[in-house]
Formats: sequence, structure tokens, C-alpha cells
Amino acid sequence: MRYPVVIHKDIESDYGVTVPDLPGCFSAGGTMDEALQEAVEAIETHLEGLLLDGEPIPAPKSIDEHQGNPDYADGVWALVTVDITKLSGKTRRINITLPERVLNVMDKYASEHGGTRSGLIAEAAIEYIASRQEE
Repeated sequence: MRYPVVIHKDIESDYGVTVPDLPGCFSAGGTMDEALQEAVEAIETHLEGLLLDGEPIPAPKSIDEHQGNPDYADGVWALVTVDITKLSGKTRRINITLPERVLNVMDKYASEHGGTRSGLIAEAAIEYIASRQEE
């Protein structure tokens, strides 16, 4: 999943990172790169906590949807990628049936984006469920 983050930097401080789609999820770093790396770790930890508590994972919104919020004025926006297939540790093998054409499209997409079929299915399922819970 790709989460938008907003980065703020005051003269006498590190880079601070806020994740608008995950209230209470923050991080910081001495450099922009470090701040973004720390943001990924903070998001993974936050999502893991939601899963352990039986809470749904919120679907990320677009940067455009957040930019009007005055809390994020003067911030720099970025997208960070979080591999949700690493969350909650244990995996389980299942058997599903899909049309060959769909599998080919999935495999091509996953390969082009450095992922796997299983990762794509997990991410798509979580994003789909999160989007339906908002309705």
C-alpha cells in the first residue's frame, strides 16, 4: 500500500512526518531519507497494532484529498510504500481458482512493481475491504 505522508521541518528540529490516514502515526528523522524510512516503520507498527486489535486497516486517500487541511500547510508531501504482506507474521497457503487471463495480468503487474502474486492479492483484498468499510 502507498500512504501519503507530510513532512515538516523547523529550523532547530529534525524532519517530522505525519501520516494523515492513520491518526496518531508520526515519525521523524535527521534527514529527509531517514524520515521517510522511519515513516515506513511507523506505519508498519501502527497497522500491526490495528490488526492485533481486530481493527480494519484504513485505505489510504490521495494527497489531493489531504492538501486542503490547514494542519498540513507548508508541508512537503511524499508517498511511502508499505508491504502489508509482512504484517501479522504467520502466513497460510490457500487454494483459489481464477481465470488464466486474470492470473497473467496479476503476475505481470506484480513483477513490474517488484512484488508477488500473493502480495498483490493480499494488498488488493485489504484495500478493497477498507474502501467498503468507509461506505
